[in-house]
Amino acid sequence: MDAEHFWRTPGIVAGLESHGLTVLAPDRPRFPSGWDQEVVELGARLPSEPVTVVGASNGCTVAALLALAYPQVVERLVLAWPATGGDTLVDIRTQTGLLERGASEIVLKGLLRAETLRGVKDSELAGLGIPVAVLPSVPENPSHQRKTVDALLTLIPGGRELSGCPEPPTPDFPPHRDELVATLASFVN
Repeated sequence: MDAEHFWRTPGIVAGLESHGLTVLAPDRPRFPSGWDQEVVELGARLPSEPVTVVGASNGCTVAALLALAYPQVVERLVLAWPATGGDTLVDIRTQTGLLERGASEIVLKGLLRAETLRGVKDSELAGLGIPVAVLPSVPENPSHQRKTVDALLTLIPGGRELSGCPEPPTPDFPPHRDELVATLASFVN
């Protein structure tokens, strides 16, 4: 999934821009060797002024790691539809997909290592000293479970839950776009 299909085509970027926000929606690396590579590559694209970082699904891991690596730039964080880590059935399905795309066993082990979010220690999440919002998948699904949202809200001091919706670009998302955009714009402002 690339940023075009996840953020632009469903109208989220245009909606946020209509609220006067500047939006950067870069693609994550297609075949990363690990979470650290994603943080380095996306961190190089961060502007020098403070930003709100929004991560979706497994991108929540990258967003949280960016907030930890660049505390002088990331002033707010949204974890949208956080991917459930540490669930055997979800991990098997994810592992199968990654193997089909050519991931090595070492890369798989690093990408799937999980406490609450893959690739981030719970103690690191508990140490985030910025406003953090968590947006659940409604309805929940095997990859984006409610238990992950609840765990994040328990771990992150002052974590706040935003109104949930289906994730883009699922067929159920379009009627929720405007509410999602307004919710994100309100949190940023």
